[in-house]
Amino acid sequence: MEIPLTADIIELEQTYVAQTYKRAPFVLSHGEGVHLIDADGKVYLDWVAGIAVNALGYGDAELTHAIQRAAAGLIHVSNLYHTAPQARLAQMLVETSFADRVFFCNSGAEANEGAIKFARKVQYEKGLVDKTQIVCFTGAFHGRTIGAVALTPREKYQKPFQPLMPDVIVADFNDLDSARAVIGARTAAVILEPIQGEGGIHAATPEFLRGLRALCDQHGAVLIFDEVQCGMGRTGTLWAHEPSGVTPDILTAAKPLAGGLPIGAILMTEAVASAMHLGEHGSTFAGGPLVTSAAQVVLRRVSQPAFLAHVREVGAYLIERLAEISSPLIKEVRGRGLMVGLELTVDVTPVIEAGYQQGLILVNAGPNVIRFVPPLIVQKLHVDELVTRLTTILSTLPEAAHA
Repeated sequence: MEIPLTADIIELEQTYVAQTYKRAPFVLSHGEGVHLIDADGKVYLDWVAGIAVNALGYGDAELTHAIQRAAAGLIHVSNLYHTAPQARLAQMLVETSFADRVFFCNSGAEANEGAIKFARKVQYEKGLVDKTQIVCFTGAFHGRTIGAVALTPREKYQKPFQPLMPDVIVADFNDLDSARAVIGARTAAVILEPIQGEGGIHAATPEFLRGLRALCDQHGAVLIFDEVQCGMGRTGTLWAHEPSGVTPDILTAAKPLAGGLPIGAILMTEAVASAMHLGEHGSTFAGGPLVTSAAQVVLRRVSQPAFLAHVREVGAYLIERLAEISSPLIKEVRGRGLMVGLELTVDVTPVIEAGYQQGLILVNAGPNVIRFVPPLIVQKLHVDELVTRLTTILSTLPEAAHA
């Protein structure tokens, strides 16, 4: 008997791919707008967007055309040579942010690794060779590479890989007194997400961000905002820190920047950039002409005021509709723009699994939070579909009858 495509592909994955992911029990084939379709033809309403990546959804004509056109030219030449798309994207990023310069890499974790190096080099250039400590915060997630995971203070991510990068100090998120107690003469940098993603969709208060800016200025530390997940229009402003009025010295970006192609970017002030010299950091693949051609399309589209207004409007509607769900399992709805968390009193794994049956693609942010980070083109009618299906799922969970 012929093995169905889905079973065949899953068997191949389980046989040949390192088993570091628990994947959903279907094989995705293609997508259209805010929907994904699997190999058996089932359609899913996507509330994950490749983990906050596919800002323009699936099958966007302009993005597809830009990738095709770029692929017909140069795909890769390395950073030993100039290419127009990289230079133009850097100009666009600078002109739409606080930054003076950009360094390109290939992922969010790489961007955070680079930010650590850049911040320490700033201090080294000043002759402050002992000013090496990096302050991060509870609930943070900055990546899984060895430096970034040291800034991600959760045992399950860190314990098997110790010893980690030294000179990391953890303070309490949104607690300025806790930060004040550890930021001092040896602090090279302070890093945080303006809105924590993996940590459960928790926003830093404007007061907290302002306090950190003041502490960094006082002690000569570099302030780093990790906007890998919360940046690029996700929260209804191009950069998540904008409403606070606080600007960092370094900002890391990645996930949605190239519409699904791998890219990372370190945005920085001239003061940071001037500390880095020829040969002190690099990347073979980063900022290639194919990926930066795609990123220009995404950045131009997402930065439009009307596009950002749409994110704010639909995001507010999403929060409003989720709050209307009557379920004893719901503890809190929180977030901004189209980065929203629904905290439950129970583990959300059964909700996500039931979502597949209901044609919903959902993802968690910790054990008790469902994270909604859909394509930024999602509409209110899709929110209504989500709420209807989610209400059904929550009402049928065994825990609902006993909550």
